[in-house]
Amino acid sequence: MASPLILLPPSEGKAPGGDGPAWEKAEQSFDELLKPRRQVLAALRKAMKENEAARTKLLGVKGQRVAEATAANLVAHKAATLPAIERYTGVLYDALDYSSLPAGLRKRVDKQVVIFSGLWGAVRPGDLIPDYKLKMGAKLSGFGPPARFWRPLLTEALAGPAAGCVWDLLPNEHSAAWDASVARSRIRVRFVDDVEKDGE
Repeated sequence: MASPLILLPPSEGKAPGGDGPAWEKAEQSFDELLKPRRQVLAALRKAMKENEAARTKLLGVKGQRVAEATAANLVAHKAATLPAIERYTGVLYDALDYSSLPAGLRKRVDKQVVIFSGLWGAVRPGDLIPDYKLKMGAKLSGFGPPARFWRPLLTEALAGPAAGCVWDLLPNEHSAAWDASVARSRIRVRFVDDVEKDGE
């Protein structure tokens, strides 16, 4: 029986720094997403040159965090990288505690997990990525929400990996970035916040 594909969202929080090469110099999953990733990154860097009010609205943060996110986004094309599983922090990733897992389990995570991202589309845990800030539902000027841009691309990219069972842990914002009908079977974990929003 094939192992299930597990879809995870990224995290708002991200570990800073890194010691890996710039993302384009590193081996990446989903080669077909290379050009689209460049397009989104170019649009994001362009948006970082807009006024502070526009950047605050786009990034969804305030105060000093706007400046920090702006600085990270402006150099994301050449910044040092970390594996995605180390870059993303927060409740879900802290609970997973990847570094403490036995080697065999880490290999299974690397193989079975795909992380959705507003900037990268989808990455595997071992893919090297820089620090950045871009929500899947953000509205990039002249570009639109990343979820809408990524939807046909991720649907095609995941058609093969999702041919078996899919454990979908994506919140609504990220779930909009692919067509789940390509999955043969899908088990979706609903988040309380999503349920509350749907009931409004």
